[in-house]
Amino acid sequence: MTDERTALREALKRTAVELKHGDVPFALGGGYAAWALGGPEPEHDVDFVVADTDREQAARVLQAAGLEVERPPEDWLFKVFLDGAMVDVLHRIGGDPVERELLERAVQTEVLSVRMPVLAATDLLAGKLLALSDHYCDFGKVLPSARALREQVDWDRLQEQVGDSPYAQAFLVLVRLLQIAPG
Repeated sequence: MTDERTALREALKRTAVELKHGDVPFALGGGYAAWALGGPEPEHDVDFVVADTDREQAARVLQAAGLEVERPPEDWLFKVFLDGAMVDVLHRIGGDPVERELLERAVQTEVLSVRMPVLAATDLLAGKLLALSDHYCDFGKVLPSARALREQVDWDRLQEQVGDSPYAQAFLVLVRLLQIAPG
């Protein structure tokens, strides 16, 4: 295992523990959530999701725990750094504020010996699909997660969640043609 991967894993654990101790509702998201549910392990960062209404509390809790909190120009997340590893804390997904209902659907899972909420597979995939746009539309980054999580995804609910996004709709056609999704 590389030093970078070890640092990411430690940052994941520490962030989860501090959010739990600070009573901030959260869920593991992104590539590490897919990994926790059976997908491939990511290599570049860790994502957590908090309700938009809890974002300031989350930042305060993490900063008080000694983690470096940075607020980039993007208004949908803040970043946390621990020993060079980066953690993104998202409070908006696909342009919409994260609601607590999303976090309530998370699945309690043991990740690297720490029990934590992990976004449900359907919600996780919806977030990945809603991030697709004319500026970023790499189905190759989403396909491994869709394939690994296909048995856990409620495909009908996913179709409803992604709505009219042409990029998400195109992806859903592709996964049906590849027989990853029913249809």
